[in-house]
Amino acid sequence: MKVFEVPPLVQSDLKTNITDLLIDRVKKDPKLPLMAKQTEPNVWTNVSAADYLEEVKSLAKGFIAAGIEPGQRVGLMSKTRYEWALCDFALWFAGAVSVPIYESSAPSQIEWILSDSGAVACIFETPDLEKLFQTVKKSLPDVKKTWLIESSNLSDLVASGSKITNEVLEARRTSANLDSLATIIYTSGTTGKPKGCELLHRGFVDLCKNAEAVLPDVVCPGGSTLLFLPMAHVFARFVSVLCASGGVQVGHQPDAKNVAPAMQSFHPTFLLAVPRVFEKVYNSAEQRAESGGKGKIFRAAAETAVAWSTALDSPKGPSFGLNLKHKVFDALVYKKLRAAMGGRVKYAISGGGPLGARLGHFYRAIGLIVLEGYGLTETTAPVTIGRPGNVKIGKVGFALPGCAVKIADDGEIWLKGSNTLKGYWKNPSATKSTFEGEWFKSGDIGTLDDDGFLSITGRKKELIITAGGKNVAPAQLEDPLRANPLISQAVVIGDAKPFVSALVSIDEEMLPLWLENNGIKEPMSLDQARENPLVLAEISKAIENVNKDFSTAESIRKFSVLPEDLTEKSGHLTPSLKIKRSVVTEDYAHLIDDIYADSAKSTCHNIGDYKI
Repeated sequence: MKVFEVPPLVQSDLKTNITDLLIDRVKKDPKLPLMAKQTEPNVWTNVSAADYLEEVKSLAKGFIAAGIEPGQRVGLMSKTRYEWALCDFALWFAGAVSVPIYESSAPSQIEWILSDSGAVACIFETPDLEKLFQTVKKSLPDVKKTWLIESSNLSDLVASGSKITNEVLEARRTSANLDSLATIIYTSGTTGKPKGCELLHRGFVDLCKNAEAVLPDVVCPGGSTLLFLPMAHVFARFVSVLCASGGVQVGHQPDAKNVAPAMQSFHPTFLLAVPRVFEKVYNSAEQRAESGGKGKIFRAAAETAVAWSTALDSPKGPSFGLNLKHKVFDALVYKKLRAAMGGRVKYAISGGGPLGARLGHFYRAIGLIVLEGYGLTETTAPVTIGRPGNVKIGKVGFALPGCAVKIADDGEIWLKGSNTLKGYWKNPSATKSTFEGEWFKSGDIGTLDDDGFLSITGRKKELIITAGGKNVAPAQLEDPLRANPLISQAVVIGDAKPFVSALVSIDEEMLPLWLENNGIKEPMSLDQARENPLVLAEISKAIENVNKDFSTAESIRKFSVLPEDLTEKSGHLTPSLKIKRSVVTEDYAHLIDDIYADSAKSTCHNIGDYKI
């Protein structure tokens, strides 16, 4: 077994909890802009650290006045917005335990999370979300109170809390310590019912303080970030707390379609995103350059970017000629991309899957250092992350202080640290099966290099073993396929089959632009596109390019284009955009059967059958 461990740089006082992070920040600089409210589209109003703390305290008093007791669980179902963070901290100040629910959750999921957690109340963003709750309310007798963000409910809570004294609030705030339960986050789960991860105050506090210690250029007063990932997910949730602790101003944007204009008005210094977001930004820029007659320039700029960044990692560095080309393209292309992201962004934190070397090099070359990280809901978010002065593109960094990574004999990644979950809520059997002593068994497969940098190669349960006995990690084939502008999702299959194949969905948002750039002016439906020779040739070529890096036994031999995109709404992706393989294979069993049927009537496609 290979192990890499980093001792903690900062030790926390046992008596403290998450609320102390905000209080300490206010003591350091009460006037520091810590939040920003979007009062109208792309117009931001600063909220100082002191004013934010007062809002949090006032709302916390309202929760206390409403009868919320220490340790009680309160649901929170909303899109990413200012009030999400406000309610989160207010519940902690009241001594309560917050239970986030994705705003996209179905009534059965709402019912399960609120009932399993034993929630006594729930905060909903909109009347529509509260109506979903009403359909299952009869099964939730313990949920006595509900509040709506988009109403006067929160201001009414503040008014009712005016009778609660500061002494009572302080007693509630300090009722929790590092070993107290802070939140129960339910895993989005690709199979089975979600499990509630018991995350302690210690995990957030220790992780924040140690992350600040090793990322001083990223997490620092004067910095800013625009949060648009769902705060119900641990990734954005942890960063929200980290920013409050580190003095980074946060703006919130709930609608993915408005992220681009919001970045240009908010001017963040770092971004938080999953690899799919970085892929979409690149693909959109490439296709728009193509439609504007500048595709050749963009492609040359992209090739130069990758070559220049790659050369940075060589002993000699970039040549004089390469440096010159990079400088020219910076003036022509790169600075425009930076401007599109607000003009100030210097760093990005990427998690939720591997970004890929090509995109990592591209973004570094345009002036955006992507710090890849790795973590799970069960680890309160990151266990590893690259450092601004120490990155290895294509790898997800090395352990944060206080964390440890071990590669088991079968290749599984094991994790250890004060940020790991206490256990799964009311599920001792699941807890027992996931721990080996202090080590949490992640279920992911990976490797550690001699410097402790971690590489992720796939999920243990998702490994495909072909009929010929070849082990294939589907993610290694799927991730580069999704980088193609025309491909939204790819699901590699082949377990116990004679060869590897793939189900592919088309990116409906990119399709019209791609068609126009390839000489097709008339609109085309998804059904028409999945039978179009030019579209099929592009998908075939993308698969051929990926196959070059794999042996014949591992390569994709056939593919089928799905009649719809795979999305969270369709039920095929989790809220964190992970593929629900069992659902996909069940829903499209007829297409899979067709791929492996020895029939002349087969409607699937062989790789290489189509040429552009």
